[in-house]
Amino acid sequence: MNVERSSNKIPGVPLALGSAVLFGASAPLSKVLLGSTDPQMLAGLLYVGAGFGLAGVHILRAAFGLSDAEAPPRRHDIPWLIAVIAFGGVLGPLLMMLGLSRTSAASGSLLLNLEGLATMAIAWLVFRENVDRRLVLGALSIVLGALLLSWDGQSVSLDIGAALIIAACLCWGIDNNLTRKLSSADPVIIAMIKGLVAGGTNIGIAFWRGVAVPPLQFTGLSALLGFFAIGLSLVLFILALRHLGTARTGAYFSLAPFIGALIAVALGEPMTLQLGAAALLMGLGLWLHLAERHEHDHVHEPISHEHGHVHDEHHQHDHDGPVTEPHSHWHEHKPMRHKHPHYPDLHHRHGHE
Repeated sequence: MNVERSSNKIPGVPLALGSAVLFGASAPLSKVLLGSTDPQMLAGLLYVGAGFGLAGVHILRAAFGLSDAEAPPRRHDIPWLIAVIAFGGVLGPLLMMLGLSRTSAASGSLLLNLEGLATMAIAWLVFRENVDRRLVLGALSIVLGALLLSWDGQSVSLDIGAALIIAACLCWGIDNNLTRKLSSADPVIIAMIKGLVAGGTNIGIAFWRGVAVPPLQFTGLSALLGFFAIGLSLVLFILALRHLGTARTGAYFSLAPFIGALIAVALGEPMTLQLGAAALLMGLGLWLHLAERHEHDHVHEPISHEHGHVHDEHHQHDHDGPVTEPHSHWHEHKPMRHKHPHYPDLHHRHGHE
């Protein structure tokens, strides 16, 4: 029995950080591309690129027989999928591109810290997910680092561009919490559908508004950026949700703005003392998250569902014939009471007062 598998931060933390690195690159690189097209067209191209890229990944997986380990989306997933497409795939990217077109890449990147804050607040206040003091202090440390980078010596000013990006962060905070409802399903298929439908919607509206077809080279670069920064990032985010829950995944993901700011500096924006001080604050926040240990005596209620899994302490059932690890099938968990380190993953979704 692998007692530590469900509770271990490996692979949850690397998955969340990988998602943050990829998404962090999206703001400064999108800012470069915005000089050549309409914001809504770019938002659509990024997500369509993610959708088509992941469709290719899905086809290759099937060709090599690697897709059986993941559970396909079911009918009861459709309402949640529609909601995440609307908030996270259509409104969020559109508001982000409109905001980036009105502010600098570094400022836009740093404001994305509010997505992690919105994600954690919704997980805590609406879905009653456990958030302890160390996690909150770590998140505040990361946000303080972003505020320090935004300080101009007198105040932190929020123009229309900043307001649009804040609205995008709220949409993505809602999206991240609703995506948890889909985290047991195949993340490649979920992200592929989200990319194709949401991207196609924004492109269609852009054409309806009279936006011209962008050059082929620009379309290719946008699609490539979308595949990595949106598509693969979302797949990693969904996988991280399985192991860490929404609040903790959102906390690690909140490093994406800092990564975006570093990329903006690499692209020519000045390196300052503020950036170094902010790096220390964000590093402290990351350490607080990594050092967290959540353990208490808890009861698992009976539950039936389908998802990719291995035979660990939460999956002790027989099969007719040999199986590979991991694998996916519909199965039932019997009631269980035990104590071990864990996070609000697929098998630990309980609230705390």
